[in-house]
Amino acid sequence: DLVESGGGLVQPGGSLRLACVASGVDFTFYAITWFRQAPGKERESVLCITGQHSVTHYTDSVKGRFVISRDNPKNTVYLQMDSLRPEDTAVYYCAAAPFCGTSAMDYWGKGTPVTVSS
Repeated sequence: DLVESGGGLVQPGGSLRLACVASGVDFTFYAITWFRQAPGKERESVLCITGQHSVTHYTDSVKGRFVISRDNPKNTVYLQMDSLRPEDTAVYYCAAAPFCGTSAMDYWGKGTPVTVSS
């Protein structure tokens, strides 16, 4: 089971930190990917981190602004989002798979909404 938290309303230029907490899984075995889906758009991959903390970037628009990290003892992956823009508005989901780069995810969270607006 994966549960996201930390979403909300923030002004442009602001920051949020999302968390994805896993339970009932061998957490260190899984790579965790953050996805997002904006209204009326397809879901896109944002960042992925393996159990060994190797990171894969998927979305150029977040480079230099978003950082993914994980705390294995806490079964948690974080997405630090800085310099937020209105186009970052989306529902953010975390998902688990044995490795990054696959679309076949074993587990999904229900998502946490992020709205960037003044």
